[in-house]
Amino acid sequence: MIRDQETLNQLVDMIRQFVDGVLIPHENEVAETDQIPQKIIEQMRTLGLFGLTIPEQYDGLGLTMEEEVTIAFELGRTSPAFRSLIGTNNGIGSSGLIIDGTDTQKSFFLPRLASGELISSFCLTEPEAGSDAASLKTTAVKDGDFYILNGTKRFITNAPHAGVFTVMARTNPEIKGSCGISAFIVDSTTAGISLGKQDQKMGQKGAHTCDVIFENCRIPASALIGGVEGVGFKTAMKVLDKGRLHIAAISVGAAIRMLDDALKFAIERKQFGQAIAEFQLIQAMLADSKAEIYAAKCMVIDAARQRDAGQNVSTEASCTKMFATEMCGRVADRCVQIHGGSGYISEYAIERFYRDVRLFRLYEGTTQIQQMIIARNMIRAVS
Repeated sequence: MIRDQETLNQLVDMIRQFVDGVLIPHENEVAETDQIPQKIIEQMRTLGLFGLTIPEQYDGLGLTMEEEVTIAFELGRTSPAFRSLIGTNNGIGSSGLIIDGTDTQKSFFLPRLASGELISSFCLTEPEAGSDAASLKTTAVKDGDFYILNGTKRFITNAPHAGVFTVMARTNPEIKGSCGISAFIVDSTTAGISLGKQDQKMGQKGAHTCDVIFENCRIPASALIGGVEGVGFKTAMKVLDKGRLHIAAISVGAAIRMLDDALKFAIERKQFGQAIAEFQLIQAMLADSKAEIYAAKCMVIDAARQRDAGQNVSTEASCTKMFATEMCGRVADRCVQIHGGSGYISEYAIERFYRDVRLFRLYEGTTQIQQMIIARNMIRAVS
């Protein structure tokens, strides 16, 4: 659902200019230093990029899902690190509050997230609970007007910069599986919180992750999202449905960038007396990539529209995330191939993108988890 096409066009144009004029020229610097320059972070705040999806009543732009993915197509054309910094505030770090938070929780946290004053992180994954998120072991034990939080969370995006954590913890150890899990919004300065060493990843330099450790961390009962125990896992799954559509859109944007670069290279690179773009096997890789990008983009927009219409898009979100991220990986591989030996050299952006986009098939649920969700939903629908 697009509320005002002209306004959206203006926003898209602004972000496209920002991506082309500011973010892309700083990609190499971010890759080399593993840091996003502070001046760029300030520009992101000024442009309102931390609050794209936060409701207008809390000082955000309140983008619909279709509007969000349209923006994500543009943000995906540059280093994922830039999107990652603002991504948690617009996605998994704020969605739980937006969907299930109390009015008090929303009023206190969401304006600060929208402005970029606070960076949020989503703490679900653990050392022994990744794809099987319902098996998490972090506990939150009630103690009067407080909860005592203990456990370790792993691979937490933006944790080194976070002002608040959305934490999934087991409040009822007697209930196995997901029904005993609750969600909390936790101030990162709370005593008992510590961070592990920053993860050294294959790619996505400038996007930081690490462990978050809670040791007898005493948090007020008011930190319980929605004020209700036992619904945290349902909150997490609602958040992930939205996040999967967003990652699919980012994958489309990244694939567009890689194909644009590969096409330019193929036109300029000469072999056997002509541009390699004239060779049919190169053309086949270009054409296959273009067709798959188009298919993924159509899927993203269709699923986004269904979500905006209030439909349950669990299956569609998983289909879209699975197809778009796998597509992005295939496009990355073809584009390295089109570049030949140059594609293996860091002078060309495709070398970095090839590593960066590999993560898309892993987080927000691996491809294999998406396959399981899709199949189980199909079986459930006819049972």
